[in-house]
Amino acid sequence: MCSAIRAAFLCSQFSRKTTSVFSPHLRKMVHYQTEPRGRANSPDYRIYFKSSDGKCISPFHDIPLYAADQQQESDVPPKKIKTNEILFNMVVEVPRWSNAKMEIATKEPLNPIKQDVKNGKLRYVANIFPHKGYIWNYGALPQTWEDPSHTDQETKCCGDNDPIDVCEIGSKVCATGQVIQVKVLGILALIDEGETDWKVIAINIEDPDASSLNSIEDVRKMKPGHLEATVDWFKTYKVPDGKPENRLAFGGQFKDKDFAVEVIKATHSFWKALVLRKKMKGEGIICQNSSLCDSPFRCSDAEAHAVLQAAPEYGEPLPVSSEVDKWHFITK
Repeated sequence: MCSAIRAAFLCSQFSRKTTSVFSPHLRKMVHYQTEPRGRANSPDYRIYFKSSDGKCISPFHDIPLYAADQQQESDVPPKKIKTNEILFNMVVEVPRWSNAKMEIATKEPLNPIKQDVKNGKLRYVANIFPHKGYIWNYGALPQTWEDPSHTDQETKCCGDNDPIDVCEIGSKVCATGQVIQVKVLGILALIDEGETDWKVIAINIEDPDASSLNSIEDVRKMKPGHLEATVDWFKTYKVPDGKPENRLAFGGQFKDKDFAVEVIKATHSFWKALVLRKKMKGEGIICQNSSLCDSPFRCSDAEAHAVLQAAPEYGEPLPVSSEVDKWHFITK
């Protein structure tokens, strides 16, 4: 089994206590490269991922879920994060304050990031006063999957067939395709068109407030109004498109950190079953990967490179419609 992705298949990750996940001296992280293809603000725009040594990879399947599994020794101990903290990798899809609905293309080879298209048009989220675009760095946890055939015991709804979503609430605006390490603080359950769509609340470990934010209650105290704004955003962001307000499970209340970690572990196990072909129902999910030795979907470096080479060459971005900056005022 490939050492780089051993934790994707080691059952011990699921039974391990949080007090022994990694040494405080393990902080030098593996970095990833991105390569844009096509033209930004067009349907053919894609952001492909490469490993630090230039090999083409899938951000969905090849980047480890647990940050500890790619850490190397460093002489500089961390100053902000406790030694008993589980850290997760997050793939940033949408930078804070932006509107383009960028997402991992789960149904394309190597799963690049692309802009969602609906009815032939690129999708943008509306500005709902007082919010501007997405109000956090928005993205996904790799190596997770919300199984559409699994009915969640808490929400009584099936998964939405995507990696689990993350709202990163730190002060830094990240870039699309950036891979950051985050600490989980809690979770919100959106019921989107009858499907469970979990929203993990997390903080970038490089954020100045990372050491002080350790729970959802800490967020409530240190960032007053932030959680309420998050609930309001998820309820109303589709209203300008003529749809009713979204429904939230648990009366719109956030679940705590422990609950969130258990949900993440469950979606990681669903992903493992999918990529190892033990779970056949994937609704078109492409499991092509470059590193998962036990997966029947593993491809060679040459095959992965060929996917990138087949994509359109990168060109100058197209202009964005002025409608993107339109504001919507929703009265209750």
